[in-house]
Amino acid sequence: MKAYRLLTEDDTSAFCHKVTEALSKGWELYGDPSYAFDAGRGKMRCGQAVVKEVEAAYHPDLKLGQL
Repeated sequence: MKAYRLLTEDDTSAFCHKVTEALSKGWELYGDPSYAFDAGRGKMRCGQAVVKEVEAAYHPDLKLGQL
């Protein structure tokens, strides 16, 4: 199965660390990163989709961050 995650974070180094951690665990970048203003919080937000082939069957309770 191909697992999909969308990583998001405020525009700080924490976002880069989150993506780097996912890459170190075998996830691969999927598409371009996104960058948008969160008007409710007054902050810029970043997003990056990642995918990974896993030996698991899909289930809605699957904890994608633990794959």
